[in-house]
Amino acid sequence: MNFYLSSAYLAPIEYYTILYNCNVYIEKYENYIKQSYRNRCNILSANGLMPLSIPVESNGGKKCLMKDIRIAEHGNWRHLHWNALISAYNSSPYFEYYQDDFMPFYEKKYKYLFDFNEEFREMICGLLCMDTSSIVYTKKYEQVELNDCDMREKMSPKKDWKTNNPFFISIPYYQVFSQKYEFVENLSIVDLLFNMGNESQLILSKSIKATSVK
Repeated sequence: MNFYLSSAYLAPIEYYTILYNCNVYIEKYENYIKQSYRNRCNILSANGLMPLSIPVESNGGKKCLMKDIRIAEHGNWRHLHWNALISAYNSSPYFEYYQDDFMPFYEKKYKYLFDFNEEFREMICGLLCMDTSSIVYTKKYEQVELNDCDMREKMSPKKDWKTNNPFFISIPYYQVFSQKYEFVENLSIVDLLFNMGNESQLILSKSIKATSVK
C-alpha cells in the first residue's frame, strides 16, 4: 500500500509514523489548503497546547498549487517560532542536543513554503535515522489507486485523527509538562524528538497498525 501525504510544517507524529513505516508519495501539485498542517504545527508549552503558523502570501482568493505558495515576510514569525520552541522544550532531555540542527531553519529565509517544509523534513528524517528512499514527490496531481491510501486532506489539525487515520496508534511517552498536563497525543514530531531522542524511532515503529498497511 502506498500513502499520499501533503507537505507539512513540523508535521504531527501520525505523519512521521507513516513516513517511518510505509511507502509515501508527497504531493506537490495539490491546491494549497488554509489552516492545515501545510503551514502549521502544534507543540506543548507551559500554558498548554500551542499552535505555530507560518504566514503565507495572499493569492487574492484564487487557488494556488502547494509548490507555488510563498512564505510571507511579516510578523517576525521565525523569531517567534524559535523562541516558542526554546520556551517549550529548553528543559526537555534532548533540546540542547538537537538545537543546532533546528536553528538554521529560523535564520535562513525561504521563498517557498514547500521548499522550507521539505528541507526541514529531510533534516528531521536524518535525525531519526529514517530510510527516505521510499519517499517520492509527485510529478502531477495524483489520483489514488484503489488499494492505496489518500491522507492529503484527512490529516488535518481541524479533524479528529482517531476518526480519519485508522493506521495510527498513539503511544504515550515522556513529555516535559507531564506533571502539569495529562499526556497530549499527536503533537508535532519535535515534541517526540526533543523529549525522547533516539527512542523516537521505537515510538514511531510501534505507532502503526501493521495489519492495516499490508
